[in-house]
Amino acid sequence: METQGTASGTETFPGVILAGGLSSRMGANKALVRLGGVPLLERAADRLRPQVSALSISANDPLPALSGFAGPVFPDLQGVRSGPLGGILAALADGRLRHPTASHVATVPTDSPFFPTDLVDRLAAAIDRADRIVVACSSGGLHPVFGLWPLALADDLAEWLRSGQSLRLRAWLDRHGAAQVRFADLETRRGPLDPFFNINTPDDLATAETWLRTLEP
Repeated sequence: METQGTASGTETFPGVILAGGLSSRMGANKALVRLGGVPLLERAADRLRPQVSALSISANDPLPALSGFAGPVFPDLQGVRSGPLGGILAALADGRLRHPTASHVATVPTDSPFFPTDLVDRLAAAIDRADRIVVACSSGGLHPVFGLWPLALADDLAEWLRSGQSLRLRAWLDRHGAAQVRFADLETRRGPLDPFFNINTPDDLATAETWLRTLEP
């Protein structure tokens, strides 16, 4: 199910930054790597904060104090790393605890510094029922960690992980018929930029520095 999406503005959602990855290809914790002198985690927080009702971070390693952030930081449940699904389950559990009236929780990773400033509204417009998962896609493919996740599916995901099912995020999305919202490339003087360009390696970071200079006024 794919839709272009339009901003709804009818409901707000808590947001969680997923910062629990191993960052093996970067050689350092990606959340703390600096782009334009600013840690990627701080960039993600600044970009997501205006789009959500509250902000939290899912992280398995200790993080230093983040400028302008006073929200909770929590690890994967039981302290067991289980990939993005583990971070999403932790986000759903935190949502149930702190925001029980919310229908969904929004997630973004730390390593895509140019994600859309209307991401959450666009995803929200594709919600057609309380248990609908909605994720982002673009010319670069599916970006499933950019999503809105129903709190109603927390128990289902917990059982999925407990029973030893696939840790591939796509497998669980397929189980629930997730909707996809397509985002257009950003047109820049250097050419089109996928707004979900992500940083996995030092070379990617160097490329992102070039894009950052291109996007600056």
